[in-house]
Amino acid sequence: MTRPKRRRHGTVTIQHVAREAGVSAMTVSRVINGESNVRDTTRSAVLAAIEKLNYSPNTAARSLAAGEALHIGLLYANPSAAYLSQFLVGTLEGARRAGCHVVLEPCESERADEQAEATRRFATSGVDGVILPPPLSESLPVHAELAAIGTPVVTVAMGGTHADGLDVRIDDRAAAEEMTRHLLDLGHRRVGFIVGHPNNRSSGERLQGFRDALIGAGLDPDQMPVEQGYFTYRSGLVAAQRLLAREPRPTAIFASNDDMAAAAISVAHRAGLDVPGDVSIVGFDDTAPATTVWPELTTVRQPIAAMAEQAVDMLLAELRARRSGRPAGQGDRVLKHSLVVRESSAAPPANQAGKKAARD
Repeated sequence: MTRPKRRRHGTVTIQHVAREAGVSAMTVSRVINGESNVRDTTRSAVLAAIEKLNYSPNTAARSLAAGEALHIGLLYANPSAAYLSQFLVGTLEGARRAGCHVVLEPCESERADEQAEATRRFATSGVDGVILPPPLSESLPVHAELAAIGTPVVTVAMGGTHADGLDVRIDDRAAAEEMTRHLLDLGHRRVGFIVGHPNNRSSGERLQGFRDALIGAGLDPDQMPVEQGYFTYRSGLVAAQRLLAREPRPTAIFASNDDMAAAAISVAHRAGLDVPGDVSIVGFDDTAPATTVWPELTTVRQPIAAMAEQAVDMLLAELRARRSGRPAGQGDRVLKHSLVVRESSAAPPANQAGKKAARD
């Protein structure tokens, strides 16, 4: 009797693949997890069975020793709920595809000892590896504890190349330079900038990209008004108030994330200013606030959910490598960003008046 090419009823399991290949379920698991101690002929037979049965290896992340699903830890402290929401969606989708579980733990203290204690408690609670979104991706106490325990870790959005771990990010400097060029191309020559949290490397990268674009246009970046923010809506309010109180007032404001940009729009409206007629305001991330404020924000689209999915994939690959006796992985995975132009950016007031006069 000829076996069907694939099961048409019910879910194909690892046991079905094992029977098709004539091996044990443990051997199939070893092949899926990239184990090196499998004969080439056996590996070929298992891969052929997977293809024949159209098996989706949802058990690819199973523990080889105990046969239990892996638990990926997500330690977070990001002040932007919109950023965290997208990040969580990506993490859960990546974990769903891999058949592993996600364990969430907040770590909102900025004190080194409290961060270290929270990390130690979390890492010893049964998680097999940890993903660190910003700002904890750059926390020295957190990294020290994870290294001491030997817990595999993947960081996200560290803002620059580093050679001592695994990271998923975009090119923050290039993205900020592209956004600044957009404002310069519109005719703006006095652009205010709201910096992100000073402890985040990505904040410095975005500020440097802003400066790069100004220098490229023959402008002095030190003559541009810059205010400190902390990636929170409230810090955006304070920074925008200071920028719009300056004389001469900037004709555009570039905020380092959407939360602070949304706050800047609110400040402009309260001051009786039209956005973008009197002042253009742009952000970074393309999170929910970008399309819930009026006017909708011109912003840099950072693929936050995709970055989280990539972090899950990298962490699982790292766990498989370590179980095969291979050394810990290193390096960055840089995803593409894009500029999203909406209604909050336009030519500065003088240029608009000139264009209106020309039309009349």
